[in-house]
Amino acid sequence: MKQRILTAVIAGIPFIFLIVIGGIPFTVLILLLALIGMSELLKMMKLPIYSPLGVLGFLLMLVILIPEKWYFSLFPFFESKFDMLIVLLLLLLMLTVVSKNKISFHDASFVLLSAFYVGVGFYFFHLTRAMDNGLAMFFFVLFNIWATDSGAYFIGRAFGKRKLWPEISPKKTVEGAVGGIISALVLTVIFQLIHPLFSLPKAILAAIIIAIFGQMGDLVESALKRHYGVKDSGNILPGHGGILDRFDSLIFVLPILHVLKLM
Repeated sequence: MKQRILTAVIAGIPFIFLIVIGGIPFTVLILLLALIGMSELLKMMKLPIYSPLGVLGFLLMLVILIPEKWYFSLFPFFESKFDMLIVLLLLLLMLTVVSKNKISFHDASFVLLSAFYVGVGFYFFHLTRAMDNGLAMFFFVLFNIWATDSGAYFIGRAFGKRKLWPEISPKKTVEGAVGGIISALVLTVIFQLIHPLFSLPKAILAAIIIAIFGQMGDLVESALKRHYGVKDSGNILPGHGGILDRFDSLIFVLPILHVLKLM
C-alpha cells in the first residue's frame, strides 16, 4: 500500500500538472502514454515490438490517436485518416501472406483491436482537454473515477459478499460495484456545488455512466490479463502495474461520454 501511495504521488503530480497546462505538453504526454500502452499489449501477446507487425500496430494506433491538425503535417500523402487506415489494414493482411502464415490472422486481429483500443481511448483524452470547458470536464471525470474506485474498494472490503464476476476478477463484489456508483454520485453532488458543469439530472446521469463504464473498463483489462496469463499489463508504475492498468477506466469512459453527448 505504501508503494502504491508513493507511486501515485510521484506520477500523479506531474500528470495533473500537465492536465492543467493542456496544449502541446499534454498531447505529447498522451502520445507517450499511448505508445507505452500499445507496447504493453504487444508484450502481453508476446509479439516483438520492433517486428513489421509491431510497427504496423504502432502506426495504426498513432493514426487513430493524433489530433487532426497534426495529421496532415505527419502524413501529407493521404487525404484523410480513413485513407491511411485502409492502407495500413491492407498491409496488415498482406503480412499474413508474405510471412507464409508465421504471422497468423489471430496475431493481425489482436494488433488491429489493440491499436483501436489504445488509439481511440487516448484520442478522447486529447479531445476532452481541448474542449472549451475541457479542464473542468477532465477533472470531473477523473475525480468520479477515483471516487468509484475508492468506494468500490472500501465498501467491497467492508460489506462485499456476492462476487461480481469471479471468472475475471475474483475480488470484486456486487456490493463494491454498487458502492462505487454511490461514491461517484456523492462526489458529483459536491463537484456541482463547487463548480457546476451540467444541470443536476445530467450530472447524475454522467456520474452513473462514469461509474458503470469505469468499472467495465477495469474488468475488460482484467479479462485481457487473465486470458494472456499476466498479473499486470506492465511494471512501469510500481504498485500499480502498467499504463493500461492505471488508465483502463478513463480509456473506456471518455469515448462513451462523448458518444452519448454528455460532454
